[in-house]
Amino acid sequence: MYRKIVKKMAKWKNSPYRKPLVLQGARQIGKTFAANEFGRLEYDNTVYFNFEKDENLKNLFTELYPAALIPKLEYFKKTKIAPKHTLIIFDEIQACPAAIASLKYFFEEANQYHVITLGSLLGVAANREEFSFPVGKVDFMTMGPMDFEEYLLARGDNFLIERIFNSYQKFSPMEFHEQALQIYKEYLLVGGMPEVVRIFLETKNFELVREKQTDIIQGYFNDMSKYNRQTEIPKTRLLYKNMNICLSKENKKFMYKCIKNNARSSEYENAVQWLSMAGIACQVHRLEQIKLPLEAYKSLSDFKFYMNDVGLCSGSMNILPQDVFGEDPAFADFKGGLTENYICNALENNGHKLFYWTSGNQAEVDFVTRIEDDIIPIETKSNKNTRSRSLGEYAKRYSPKYAIRFSQKNFGFENGIKSIPLYAAYVL
Repeated sequence: MYRKIVKKMAKWKNSPYRKPLVLQGARQIGKTFAANEFGRLEYDNTVYFNFEKDENLKNLFTELYPAALIPKLEYFKKTKIAPKHTLIIFDEIQACPAAIASLKYFFEEANQYHVITLGSLLGVAANREEFSFPVGKVDFMTMGPMDFEEYLLARGDNFLIERIFNSYQKFSPMEFHEQALQIYKEYLLVGGMPEVVRIFLETKNFELVREKQTDIIQGYFNDMSKYNRQTEIPKTRLLYKNMNICLSKENKKFMYKCIKNNARSSEYENAVQWLSMAGIACQVHRLEQIKLPLEAYKSLSDFKFYMNDVGLCSGSMNILPQDVFGEDPAFADFKGGLTENYICNALENNGHKLFYWTSGNQAEVDFVTRIEDDIIPIETKSNKNTRSRSLGEYAKRYSPKYAIRFSQKNFGFENGIKSIPLYAAYVL
């Protein structure tokens, strides 16, 4: 399955300012596949080391200097590691603090060696463990699950990608709009976890999809005992289990009472931090003022909380195909939250830092982000009914250059609002 991050890795390889690369992201999103595929395409050979699967690897890092390490790694793999021609991959590097520390010396003393490190819980480990992270000595990339464009590529729908892009550039209607909407609804159930996508494309069986999603979620629950204080483990699991309940509310703001009655922020703030650093949940904070830089004006106490993959969100709430493909009004409230989760995933994968805005109880804009030089409000609608006073209220106060509305309507641009179909969120 093609992953777009391989193109970014190629730019990293050819950069004159290249440093060892840290590829971050949650478990099961395809980091290992992408790194190995990049090695296959761009290098003569790839040497792969996994610190969780092979405990003996840690014994090689008694010395951190590449001059001593490279011969040990060559002997371990019985293969030659050639500068510029061999890609070195360190997987699950958070399990070996000494390997993390060695990246500093790869940059300073042996940058002719090309090193990519992968870590599914790296942020959590760095926060909990007593080791020095080589700040300023590494490059970072963050990877997410497959977005809708990658899903279309996996389906072989390249022609649809071309037509979506052409319509986006002209903001003219896309001729295969209804077909694309049906595939989008399919994606809401399947999501972008590569193994889940593979199972669905091979079988078209939503029950098998749900089984694999349940396995991944259980794997995340198991991970919550790693690099975590013993007292925090049950809190983190309870938070992850119940975090989607707030998506069914009219106001999607996360409230601690969704976890359990009388829950307090001070009791669960470490759990919120753990899920965010592990990459399996995303916090979107409320903006107190619309000023730059947006990060300086966010509320630390008010935020929305979304899963890292819309398919896992559907799986965790046992959403069925008839819920998504049908028009049952009983599903309407959570359908809006599920759609927001999808948009959050799509925009985060494209590097947008997201916030939201409210005006008391009068108006709420689902997302606000910076696009080039402009602060842009973004509204999300789960269907074709796009009536809302929130964008109007925001525009009246802040006069944005334009606004964006995602919905089931086709492309269009009128009254200062760019209408983008939900399936095309990845183009933004």
